[in-house]
Amino acid sequence: MATKSVSFQWCWDLAGAWSLEADRKWILSAMGRHGESLVALLWRILGNEQDVCDAYQETFLKLAHHQAKTKPKNIKAYLFRSASNVAISMLRKKNLHLKACKNLARNTSQVQKVDYLGDLDGKQLQQQLRCYIMQLPDYLRNVVILHDLGEMSYQQVGPILGISMGTARVYRCRALQWLAARLADRKEK
Repeated sequence: MATKSVSFQWCWDLAGAWSLEADRKWILSAMGRHGESLVALLWRILGNEQDVCDAYQETFLKLAHHQAKTKPKNIKAYLFRSASNVAISMLRKKNLHLKACKNLARNTSQVQKVDYLGDLDGKQLQQQLRCYIMQLPDYLRNVVILHDLGEMSYQQVGPILGISMGTARVYRCRALQWLAARLADRKEK
């Protein structure tokens, strides 16, 4: 999937200028420590700058309002799980909108029929793959998102998801088999 380097240094500089209560500075610290890798993960899932910015903001808002504004035990795990959930929700909403538009177009007599399957380009294939990743069961999807899209090692993925390194490998293998089968089915139709 395509990657794009996005610099949020100016956001960090601005955030550092805000005066926060001493017990809330851990949020800015989390932004500084995990912000760049979080943006990379969101970019790989969403593939569009505006959505990445929205998901990033929503993730840190969730962190700021976490259970009576208390600090989670594992901030990195909380951030990456929240970010992937926010991104998946955004993709689901977008997918519903696309389905509604396609249904509307199908019902309109003025629309010409086009064979979209024969015209799949890179972006359409990426979008289809994102949709299939959304359909994976949670335990498989989380491993794919963190390992493949977030570029984390199995040693990092395991503790975040509360599973062993071997289990993470097995889940990723199953997820890739499932995704390959869906893509093959799509091409046959």
